[in-house]
Amino acid sequence: QVQLVESGGGSVQAGGSLRLSCATSGLTYDGYCMAWFRQTPGKEREGVAAIRPATGSQYYADSVKGRFTIAQDNAENTLYLQMNSLEPEDSAMYYCAAARVCMLSRLRTRDFNYWGQGTQVTVSS
Repeated sequence: QVQLVESGGGSVQAGGSLRLSCATSGLTYDGYCMAWFRQTPGKEREGVAAIRPATGSQYYADSVKGRFTIAQDNAENTLYLQMNSLEPEDSAMYYCAAARVCMLSRLRTRDFNYWGQGTQVTVSS
């Protein structure tokens, strides 16, 4: 059984940093595309970063490029999202997700088979 459990969210002032973690079980990274999505009330869930561990290929949404970094630790079965220079617009619920097949440059929620429960990030100005 595949499980994804996020942690690391919280409240931070603009310009600050947070590192989100996604502890995974029941899957082997090389067989999946791993991603972070975020969602605010009333808006669609959007993909912000993704990685294909088998190749190391990564994708970042324009809004986070240069500020966020996605990485996986195979030994710890954990996916990370390092978020620097946070802005109030980054406030959202952040979700970790896994897909057997995905297009890195076009992250669609329907392609992702497994989801975590989410962790809230709040950035104050």
